[in-house]
Amino acid sequence: MTKVKTAIIGPGNIGTDLMIKIMRTSDTLEMGAMVGVDPTSDGLARAARMGVAISSDGIEGLQKLDVWKDIKIIFDATSAYAHKHHDAVCRAAGKIIVDLTPAALGPYTVPVVNMDQNLNEPNVNMVTCGGQATIPIVAAVSRVAKVHYAEIIASISSKSAGPGTRANIDEFTETTRRAIEKVGGAGKGKAIIILNPAEPPMLMRDTVFTLSEMADEKEIEKSIMDMVKEVQSYVPGYRLKQKVQFERFGANNPLKIPGYGEFEGIKSSIYLEVEGAAHYLPAYAGNLDIMTSAALGTAEKLAALKFGAAA
Repeated sequence: MTKVKTAIIGPGNIGTDLMIKIMRTSDTLEMGAMVGVDPTSDGLARAARMGVAISSDGIEGLQKLDVWKDIKIIFDATSAYAHKHHDAVCRAAGKIIVDLTPAALGPYTVPVVNMDQNLNEPNVNMVTCGGQATIPIVAAVSRVAKVHYAEIIASISSKSAGPGTRANIDEFTETTRRAIEKVGGAGKGKAIIILNPAEPPMLMRDTVFTLSEMADEKEIEKSIMDMVKEVQSYVPGYRLKQKVQFERFGANNPLKIPGYGEFEGIKSSIYLEVEGAAHYLPAYAGNLDIMTSAALGTAEKLAALKFGAAA
């Protein structure tokens, strides 16, 4: 069956890793083009060596390539600011866009939580690396007990944070917070990102705290473990670092939270680690791997639904 042609805007760490994933692992998608704005980009040079059409004139350059008419799905791995223009161009041309920036012009999409709900959208947003790692866990708790508050802390190696990630730090925290609420099901969310300069570089670590209504701890734990297995289906290096921890707070020992008041219920603490597949970057860059893996899986489902490609 003919594969669906795709293009990537943004030849940085995320874009390059995604390109290699498509070319090495996808039975559904085919690389049509890679474009950026820096003619000296290593990602563009690598794409050219691999036989992929390139342009350093951004999306305008992409439109001038012969392959433009055949491209059905476009991945945007640039910035939240640039994505607004890219979205307008893609919508006008009838191209589906998978957004790997925190722009969130399309619906937040986390494959194991709500991907099937968004497959008819012209633009789907992959939230953030921290969101892809932690929102499934918040959703796992939410399907057992109502989550009033969820806080996530994403710690990534400084070496795995390229210019695009650093330029989007503010958008990262706000987009992840909103998605924790909208997709994860928390009444209120908070997101924190830490760029860890440790040497040797550390693997991505994520901490999730939830405050939920009283429920059976075994049911919450099972829901979390089931969700971890689902994420592992496309990110094998995704795992719990230790057993889920619980604290119960009742009328006699409420948790006092500044600005919130007294909380009665269960506090769940979940500690995660994400090891990358090392298709392009080292294994410590699990933050990039989980984003590109989620984007690839989403695009393959879109290709199957919209263009009859083999899923």
